[in-house]
Amino acid sequence: MAGHSHWANIARKKSVVDAKRGKLFSKLSRYIIIAARAGGGDPDTNLKLRYAIDKARAVSMPRENIERAIKRGTGELDGAVMEEITYEGFGAGNVAIICDVMTDNRNRTNGEVRKIFEKGGGVMAGPGSVAYLFERKGVIHVPLNAISEDALMNLILEAGAEDMKTSPEGYEITTDVSSFTAVQQALEKAKITPSNAELAQVPKAWVDVDVETGKKVVKLIEALDDHDDINAVFCNANLTPEMYAEEE
Repeated sequence: MAGHSHWANIARKKSVVDAKRGKLFSKLSRYIIIAARAGGGDPDTNLKLRYAIDKARAVSMPRENIERAIKRGTGELDGAVMEEITYEGFGAGNVAIICDVMTDNRNRTNGEVRKIFEKGGGVMAGPGSVAYLFERKGVIHVPLNAISEDALMNLILEAGAEDMKTSPEGYEITTDVSSFTAVQQALEKAKITPSNAELAQVPKAWVDVDVETGKKVVKLIEALDDHDDINAVFCNANLTPEMYAEEE
């Protein structure tokens, strides 16, 4: 559970740092394009697109940007063909790292990401090298003062959530990918605003690392996440606040 919470801390910190809005909007546009291309331009029937649009709206991405990205995905507007791929690798301390990538040039992105891994003291690995250590889940964080624990538990389980844990940082809800949207909608109907909601690669087991190793892992994650083509970065290290305190 600690790992999830620390991951959420970093995710929230990143969302603030990423007030480099131009880069963030570019990444979200790519995500919308791919979702629309794969499942059509109607968010009511394309859950992946609905999730992408919700992410864009959460950071006040202009409506015209969202609509343009949808039209590019459905082919109504011309644009580069985007491809969704996953890169895997290892960081300091043999920590497993997995990256969700969207690119219009696989060869270019492959070379650039490989260099980031190497510069950060890690190594990019082949497909399947670390993917088996993770599972795709919906992870939603809700503030403690938003609702009582019992009431939230009843609400989210009825909506299809798998589990909920409580810590001083808040409630952490875990869902299957297929139930992620339904749980979000249940929270919205109850007028509960999550502090963070992501489709994440969640480690099946968290790995403890010392502070120095953790700082190296955080530095590599930050460098990877800063790449234009990388949409999200996940690792299986149990990172503590002191490991990324210097970055704040």
